Amino acid sequence: MTAAPRRIVLGTGNAHKVVELAAILGPLLPGVEFLRNEGPSPVEDADSFVGNALIKAHAAFSETGLPAIADDSGIAVDALDGAPGIHSARYAGTGRDEDNRALLLESLGDAADRSARFVCAAVYVDGDREVVREAVWEGEILRSERGEGGFGYDPLFVPADGGGRTAAELSADEKNALSHRGTAFRELAEAIAAL
Repeated sequence: MTAAPRRIVLGTGNAHKVVELAAILGPLLPGVEFLRNEGPSPVEDADSFVGNALIKAHAAFSETGLPAIADDSGIAVDALDGAPGIHSARYAGTGRDEDNRALLLESLGDAADRSARFVCAAVYVDGDREVVREAVWEGEILRSERGEGGFGYDPLFVPADGGGRTAAELSADEKNALSHRGTAFRELAEAIAAL
């Protein structure tokens, strides 16, 4: 008789993020089953990516009693003093990616400095421990969208290590290998495996 696989709940209701996290974490944590948190979304009212990630992970842990992984991520644009930052997902107030991208382009206008970075704080909470890893993905913002893949700000973001392609033009595997989320979660998975 074999033991049931360990289970970890993912503290997100974002279906795109669930697929991305399972693809990144699955090979790194074999035998672990990743579950989507079906509970209510907590209020993310911290003033940092780490703080918001911990809110989500603690909520998922409280809801399910299972160890929880969560992240908070967004894009920080230098010419906008780091905005939209922790407000990236709600930047335009509509919850729609296309509205957020449109507002970002409008806010940037003709600014010459288009440098930006995606930021990700990935956390693990199991009731006894909190493990935190952070990563950034440097790049710049285009003046118009390009590419069909990804989500969020991907069609506007050209990573410094992306060969001139936007994050939306990279394959899922390429994006996971290069991105802020991929890097943060690989480091988190290493820490979890060592626990």
